[in-house]
This record gives sequence, structure tokens and C-alpha cells, in this order.
Amino acid sequence: MLELQNLSFQVSDKDSPQKEIIKNISLKFDDHTFIAITGPNGGGKSTLAKLIMGIEKPTSGKILFNGLDITDMDITKRAKLGISFAFQQPVRFKGIKVKDLIALAFGSSLSTNGACEYLSKVGLCARDYINRDVDGSLSGGELKRIEIATIIARNTPLSVFDEPEAGIDLWSFNNLIKVFEEMHEARSNSLIIISHQERILNIADEIVVVSDGQIASRGCREDILPELLNGAGGCKFYQ
Repeated sequence: MLELQNLSFQVSDKDSPQKEIIKNISLKFDDHTFIAITGPNGGGKSTLAKLIMGIEKPTSGKILFNGLDITDMDITKRAKLGISFAFQQPVRFKGIKVKDLIALAFGSSLSTNGACEYLSKVGLCARDYINRDVDGSLSGGELKRIEIATIIARNTPLSVFDEPEAGIDLWSFNNLIKVFEEMHEARSNSLIIISHQERILNIADEIVVVSDGQIASRGCREDILPELLNGAGGCKFYQ
């Protein structure tokens, strides 16, 4: 479904005219799989996710989605093709109600009860949120859960989550684990999740470790996770 071919990404900063963030990464992601991407902070994980979604454009290399070259497509075109993205820090939308945002993600007419079901999945009491504005009145954790509810509602072939655990309380995080398990068990789409959470890594099919802009290791969770928990790769994990 998704293939990264010799992908590189460079930026300029005050210390160096060209700083390489992603270094010639090549990866293939099969259909209907759950891939967890982890690694040390600053290793390039979130940048890789943004390149997949089109938020950033690679310096070199290609990105293929279902055989189509999407390297030069913007985020809107990729979304229309069936790629969803959950930001580490969700966007606020002034003047839009939670119900309307979920209905927009769903793509067609959605009843209030239908929208409430998606909110319940991410641990929000629907009656308290359904008519709220998606603005500064919501906390970061609330926005994160609402955003994840919209991803579930979209139900696209590929969903990319950048550290979905950020800002989420423990009870809601337990709900999110169940959501990811249900999405994966349905086998109707593919998941790529950037995370340091052991519980997320433990339900993935495969784990990809990104360090210093390169693939440090990749394999099934049974092989990779024990190595990571023993301190390989300089990663810090949370249970």
C-alpha cells in the first residue's frame, strides 16, 4: 500500500546550512497492518510521519500510495486518496462544533447519536462535548481525543497517528488502546502509530525503530520489543 523510496529530508538552521533529518529511508508497509514507529527523541519519527501525510516535502526520494506517486501531492490530495493524520498537537477550529467536525470527517449525513458513539469510543461524555466549539475552550487532551474520534469516523485505508498518547489521561488511554485493537482486528485499514508507549508497541504487528534519521531496526514485535525494553537503541518507554 505505502512505499517510501530513498526518502531524505533536510532543513537549514543557524548552525548548519543543511541539516539532514531523514537519511535515505526506504520502507514498505503492507495492507491491513499495524506498524508502530519508535526511537529516541529527535530521531526523525514525527518528521517521517509528516512526510507521509504531505505536511513536509522530502528533499529527495519518492512516496508511493497504492502504486501512485504522491510525492508532490499536498495534504488535501492525500487525504482525498484515503490517508488520515492525527497531529501530536491537534488543530483548533473556531466556529465549528464538535458534532459538525465529526460529521465532516464521516463524509455524509451523521446523526447526533452517531457522532456521540465516536466520542464515547475515545472516553468523552458525548452530552458534554457534542455541541462544544473546537476552540481554545477545550484542553489539549480533549482536542486530542476529539481528533482521534474524527480519524475513526473517516475510516480511511491508512491512518497515521503521531504520539496519540500525548496529553491523554490514563483512563482515556486505556480506551484508546481498545480503539486501536478494534481498528486492527477489523482488518479494514492500516495503522501507523508514532509512540513511546509500551502498550501500543505491544499490540502492533511490526515495530520500526528510527534513530538519527535512519532505520535502526525493523521486525515483528516479538523480536524487536524485548530488545528495546532492555535498553537497545537509547529509547525510553512508558507503560
